[in-house]
Amino acid sequence: MITVKLLPIGFLSLGIFLLMQVILPIASFQIWELGQKYNNNLLISPTQKDSRVLGISIQSKDNFSAIVSTLRRETQPTYTQFNLSIPRLNIDKIQVLVDSNDLSNSLAHLPGSALPGEKGNVFISGHSALSNFFSLKKALFGNLTDLKKGDQILVEVEGVKFRYEVSQLKVVDPNDLSVINAPDTQGRYISLMTCVPPGLNFKRLIILGKMI
Repeated sequence: MITVKLLPIGFLSLGIFLLMQVILPIASFQIWELGQKYNNNLLISPTQKDSRVLGISIQSKDNFSAIVSTLRRETQPTYTQFNLSIPRLNIDKIQVLVDSNDLSNSLAHLPGSALPGEKGNVFISGHSALSNFFSLKKALFGNLTDLKKGDQILVEVEGVKFRYEVSQLKVVDPNDLSVINAPDTQGRYISLMTCVPPGLNFKRLIILGKMI
């Protein structure tokens, strides 16, 4: 009898636990977003489709709007991957696939965007997740909202290290292609993109860093 009576309590507790796994990440993001706006650290970009970015489009994959590039380089790099480290997030030498639209197993470097150390914008995408409890994919960018201006992003390619410093945080519409472009023609930049709120497909968070 005691076991039978405890069953509903057990199911109720499990239901509450699962519900909190969904609600807490969304609530945390909303609080983070309000705090960033209050401190004037967050730029909210309008919907913008930059027609100047030829060969790059928004495509829907499994109800997910993804930036896809068909651009090809005249000269292929001598490497197919590089490593990304973000000390504040305890990310250490995570593999980034060069010129890849595939986010299923690792971080992806948008085909045609700048390579590490080059002028332009090294554009990298990765998944976030509502919770690691639910995630079926590697949510390597699940904690990007913890980054702040001045934090460092480190890239290592064939033993050569490049150091970038976070300069901007932006929340944009999923169809905004302007984030692919570098802020100017002379600087060396890196952009990290993921979905926000974590695991949902409503907006995109862009972390912009500049080489130092």
